[in-house]
Amino acid sequence: MGFDHVGIARAEYMDEEARRLEAWLNRGYHGTMYWMARHFDLRVDPRKLVPEARSVIVLTYNYYPAQQPPHADVPRIARYAWGRDYHKVIRKKLKQLLRWLKDESGTDVQGRGFVDSAPVLERDWARRAGIGWQGKHTLLLRKGEGSWFFLAALIVDLELPADPPVRTDHCGTCRRCIEACPTGAIDAHGYVLDARRCISYLTIELKDAIPHQFTDQLKGWVFGCDICQEVCPWNRFARPHHEPNFAPHPKLWHMTREDWQALTRETFDEVFSGTPVERAGYEKLMETIRLLPSAKSSTEPSP
Repeated sequence: MGFDHVGIARAEYMDEEARRLEAWLNRGYHGTMYWMARHFDLRVDPRKLVPEARSVIVLTYNYYPAQQPPHADVPRIARYAWGRDYHKVIRKKLKQLLRWLKDESGTDVQGRGFVDSAPVLERDWARRAGIGWQGKHTLLLRKGEGSWFFLAALIVDLELPADPPVRTDHCGTCRRCIEACPTGAIDAHGYVLDARRCISYLTIELKDAIPHQFTDQLKGWVFGCDICQEVCPWNRFARPHHEPNFAPHPKLWHMTREDWQALTRETFDEVFSGTPVERAGYEKLMETIRLLPSAKSSTEPSP
């Protein structure tokens, strides 16, 4: 089905994760993402999402692109958003997996699939399922692979052998992600993210104007940000994905800086329809583009 790795965890209350989440929310690090504070009990107990849940199946799906766009001085979009919305792509595969489980087990397995669109702590379940560890940038990391992958979870009422959780940390003394973040969104010791300072939050989730203190720190990003992943040493092992749905629209690949600045709503709909960029919307995207310096400010390849 295209998934790269699978791990299984027991469906149970997440005591340690619940304490960390509560502390994070109490510090206000979720900003205006008020939904993060809602349905707290559902986030930390899968049995409230799927009655009689027994297992949490966690899967990874690679999205690292094989090529970089030809223009280096254009506004930047996080790689995960270049192609078709991953929610739709992976959710369909989770439904296929559930049907396969029913056929293989010979029972009417009940379950629900989740892809970053419900009160499920996929990263923490991935650690519990032996997939990887939480890096200092707070993303999940795998040895010899990195972090360029989506996480998905399938919660089922089928009892499956659980994998041992990952209890080791392979970030060591590295601080590259912490030091590279332009807005200082990552805690000085790592592992905690203040979303209110994160470029991804500022360019996507924040519906108000981007605070003045950050307007000159966007580094060319207008939707999301990949800086902490770009500097992570583990991502030197990244390999290109093979998912046609994640290929960028041909027009996006060849847009110049002038094309971006003159982007019309019609072109926005043509290029970004069905992609994660729709979440920000045309007005938000253009507002962010106008904040970028008019002169060439980056030599890194970007969309």
